[in-house]
Amino acid sequence: MEHTSNADLRTAADIVLARLVGDTTGRARLREDQWRAIEALVADKRRALVVQRTGWGKSAVYFVATALLRERGSGPTVIVSPLLALMRNQIEAAARAGISARTINSSNTEEWDTVQAEVAAGEVDVLLVSPERLNNPDFRDSVLPKLAAATGLLVVDEAHCISDWGHDFRPDYRRLRTMLTELPPNVPVLATTATANTRVTTDVAEQLGTGGSSDALVLRGPLNRESLSLNVLDLPDAAHRLAWLAEHLNNLPGSGIIYTLTVAAAEEVTAFLRTRGHTVASYTGKTENADRQQAEEDLLTNKVKALVATSALGMGFDKPDLGFVVHLGSPSSPIAYYQQVGRAGRGVEHAEVLLLPGREDAAIWEYFASLAFPSEELVRRTLDVLAHSPKPLSLPALEPLVELRRSRLESMLKVLDVDGAVKRVKSGWISTGRPWTYDAERYAWVAKQRAAEQQAMRDYATTVGCRMEFLQRQLDDETAAPCGRCDNCTGHPRFPAETSPTALDAALGELGRAGVDVQPRRMWPTGLPALGVDLKGRIPAGEQASPGRALGRLTDIGWGNRLRPLLSLQTPDQPVPDDVLNAVVGVLADWAKGPGGWASGDPEAAARPVGVVTMASRTKPRLIESLGTRIAEVGRMPLLGSITYTAEADSVRVPRSNSAQRLRALNGALAVPPQLTEALRTADGPVLLVDDATETGWTLAVAARLLRRAGAKEALPLVLAVQG
Repeated sequence: MEHTSNADLRTAADIVLARLVGDTTGRARLREDQWRAIEALVADKRRALVVQRTGWGKSAVYFVATALLRERGSGPTVIVSPLLALMRNQIEAAARAGISARTINSSNTEEWDTVQAEVAAGEVDVLLVSPERLNNPDFRDSVLPKLAAATGLLVVDEAHCISDWGHDFRPDYRRLRTMLTELPPNVPVLATTATANTRVTTDVAEQLGTGGSSDALVLRGPLNRESLSLNVLDLPDAAHRLAWLAEHLNNLPGSGIIYTLTVAAAEEVTAFLRTRGHTVASYTGKTENADRQQAEEDLLTNKVKALVATSALGMGFDKPDLGFVVHLGSPSSPIAYYQQVGRAGRGVEHAEVLLLPGREDAAIWEYFASLAFPSEELVRRTLDVLAHSPKPLSLPALEPLVELRRSRLESMLKVLDVDGAVKRVKSGWISTGRPWTYDAERYAWVAKQRAAEQQAMRDYATTVGCRMEFLQRQLDDETAAPCGRCDNCTGHPRFPAETSPTALDAALGELGRAGVDVQPRRMWPTGLPALGVDLKGRIPAGEQASPGRALGRLTDIGWGNRLRPLLSLQTPDQPVPDDVLNAVVGVLADWAKGPGGWASGDPEAAARPVGVVTMASRTKPRLIESLGTRIAEVGRMPLLGSITYTAEADSVRVPRSNSAQRLRALNGALAVPPQLTEALRTADGPVLLVDDATETGWTLAVAARLLRRAGAKEALPLVLAVQG
């Protein structure tokens, strides 16, 4: 039986809950585990880890606890929250409960000083901060210590981000360990997540410092979602999946989310569905913040049937009546899949969940896995550069000195910062000189776990057992049992696999549409002089490549699916296939007739190409040579020759890393042979520069510069694929 004081506390908690959910009947009551968590935080000042399914009400725990703690004189609650969508939803929810909430994140920098002043004046009940703020030098050194001293409750939302995946997704989350050590001992801490198996739960508890504490409370509930009907529809190819979606989208209940694995696919699907009369919008990591907010609002108010989204729309987006979630392609883990489908059915009795797996899924998983924590060699190189630098190095200054792209370099430095090997200061990064050990065993273990989870997603798509039970078991839910709602439990598919010939033809037409713009490089990357390459600033106009074209992107679900195996290093080099050549010819025809094209009739249009030049290749020489030869034949123009590698290039490996490192490797590695130079001098017009693929554009930029210097009037890049 509760003590009288705790009974009063529970009554007060239920009153706050009623305000939070807008209940005027007085019947709103906390779930038992919600109350247990609140009691631990408010009455006992303990640390708690809450692992409960999406829609269970984890945010109610920390908002109710905040209101009760503030009434008792505690300082403001600090919520570390990973995504802007989550922050916006939470601020609105807090206001309903009479809780003043403010945020500090990358989208409101102009408000930071005001917010910090309001916090200092005691006018803010809840401060939401993004994990990145914890590693900002000013925030870390000036704001964080005061915040830690004044905080009444620390909340770590979506706490699975600090688990093994943290060094890839949000390394800033690991900074929380430092904040935890600086908290006064009587400050309660709450960590919440919906997507954690036992391994992740244990790891999160350890990361938060709760794992070794006998006082820690772990509340883990059943993960069955009774409103969700899980389904899998295995269709032959991308065209059938796209056609099916266009034909059946309006049959899905309410409004929802269509998840894709890549930005290119999201944009491709959005464009097609719009041509088929559907009101949809795309939502990706490349979507501008204002457009993201508008897209969220349009979905919340049912102005769109669906958002076509990448994982950028995930944790924390709260639309209780979301009627469906469709995946065009499988996420790489059951944890990610469960988290995303959990957006649906939170406030309705029934929601549809449908997976349309693709043959290309594994290749996309492999690409993203390649962006994991760098090798020990690269880490040691970075530490060595910092150790020998007489001053702090900014990311732009450090990037040319190591073979890492800026985003991976920054993520790696944040991990090293948490590990104590480097430190971020106002003017850049410095070495601390502390010993550091590369945890190869841990990284190999993470890779092994990832491979197992990828296999689990393959098994999910093909299982004949209950799909919800399968997911629950993957998440180590001991209450897992057949749901009675999924396609396997009911014994028949909920959706027909058939599509009409009209819809399929339209999808084939969309996916078969070839042509992607290839924008030329205009500026040399910073830091080249430090590498001994005397190039900087703007590339002279007379040495630039012109805008070019590609057949498709490797990350799209149209030509990308055809080009990925063709360009794979595991595929033997071969002459260009007829279907690919015909599509390239179509791209050329569209290019010629389009705006500024040589056949457009525009008096200021570019001149018609007068010859073809191919690129040297160590991996696909037959493919590129045959492509150049056949384009020359179709276009009735000469094959002028090929850019070649120099003798110095034999020992050079062009890194797939940052721009400066690529330029250093390419500098002096390519040449225009004498025969080609002579041909260029007599070629009175632009030349097509033919290659198999472009990723950063620097190989094309260097080749175009050489051609222009050798006498080419223009260099028009024409490639099969844009990578990334």
